[in-house]
Amino acid sequence: MFVLILKYVAPIEKIDELIPAHRQFLDKYYLRNKFICSGAQVPRTGGIILCNATDKEEAEQIIAEDPFYIFKVAKYNILEFTPSKYAPGFESFI
Repeated sequence: MFVLILKYVAPIEKIDELIPAHRQFLDKYYLRNKFICSGAQVPRTGGIILCNATDKEEAEQIIAEDPFYIFKVAKYNILEFTPSKYAPGFESFI
């Protein structure tokens, strides 16, 4: 399991221009059951994606398709963890 932390490195106006393409990217990986949840940080300085990739290499390959990454408006930090405790119903993501 991976926590993908995005930090915006461009003006918010540029981020807003890419939001529709970024959402298409998110939709693709939700359909593939790779993304569990995502959203903007508060305050809006970046975003968070909970990603069920098989390994770090797969997470990096997924990130490489994000328009935010492609157009260099956000930087990604990848945190890997192994869920050891979780709410009922979450086991389908493990």
